[in-house]
Amino acid sequence: MAAASSPSWEGRARAGRDLAAFAEVPEVAEALVRLLLDAEDTAVTRRTAEALARAGSVAAVRALARAVAGADDGQADWLETGVLDAEAPDLAAACAALARDREEAVRRGAAEVMVWVGDRS
Repeated sequence: MAAASSPSWEGRARAGRDLAAFAEVPEVAEALVRLLLDAEDTAVTRRTAEALARAGSVAAVRALARAVAGADDGQADWLETGVLDAEAPDLAAACAALARDREEAVRRGAAEVMVWVGDRS
C-alpha cells in the first residue's frame, strides 16, 4: 500500500499491478482508484487499468468502473488503452454483474468499459 503513494511513477505503477488482486479490500480499492486517476503520469493509469482488467474480478472491475466514471477525457483514453491492452475476455461478464450496482457511478463506468470491450469484438 505504501508504494501507491510513491513519488516515483514506476513505484506507483508497480503498486497498481501488485494491488489489483486485492481489489475486494476497501482500502485497496480506494488506492487503486487513486492510481487509476493519477494526475502525474499516464503510465500509472494505463498499467493499473491493465492489471485490473487482467484480474477480471467484479471487485477489480468495480474499481476500474469508479475511476472511469470520474475520469476526464485524457484519463479515460488511457484507462481504455490499459483495458484493451489486457485483452481480457471475461470483462464483459464482470461489467454485466455491475449493471445493477448500488452506485450510479459504478453502473455508468461499467457501461463505458462494456462499450470499450464491445468495440474490440
